[in-house]
Amino acid sequence: MSFVPDSWPWWIVGAVLLFWFVGAYNRIVRLRSSALQAYAALDAALVRQLDFVQSRLAEAPAAQQPLAGDPPAHASLQASAGQLVTLLAATRLKPLDPAGIAALSTALHVMLGAWQRLYPDAVVSFEADGTLSRPAPLGGREEALAAAAPGTAVPLAWPEPSAAAEIARSQFNQAVDQYNAATAQFPALLVAWIMQLRPAAPLR
Repeated sequence: MSFVPDSWPWWIVGAVLLFWFVGAYNRIVRLRSSALQAYAALDAALVRQLDFVQSRLAEAPAAQQPLAGDPPAHASLQASAGQLVTLLAATRLKPLDPAGIAALSTALHVMLGAWQRLYPDAVVSFEADGTLSRPAPLGGREEALAAAAPGTAVPLAWPEPSAAAEIARSQFNQAVDQYNAATAQFPALLVAWIMQLRPAAPLR
């Protein structure tokens, strides 16, 4: 008896599984590429914000007196901006690494907080679509988070009066959410596990 006629159903099943695997893998890779492209736009927007802060630092006098032993606000902003520059360079190597994004997020909020303390009247907040948001709360990000509805994205207060950074952050977070959702769906999560495609993290 010939082996081929008895085994053709297995060849069909194997071919279907192969086509499904390739299709699922291509979809995940496409979403991952979209997240990487979104991060590139976010990186450019953050660099522009950093350039704005550093140019203001170069123009401003550093002679601000510390309060209760704290470093001067000018020096604090300068140090946080330098740290953000370092973390941006590191994050470019692995833009979808959750640990790297978490460190970048912390450094970004430290710099934005230092800027807001030094220039409380020079912060602008935008919604994700680029429209002006309500004025940034004087209490900072903690107050904004407390006032926001659960699950609502809280806009950041940016030094440079441009919506580009908030739009780029929103687009990156959406791309990451779509990629993570694809890698978490069964049975596509098996493809992600086999190909070692790890979940990413948004920039909050």
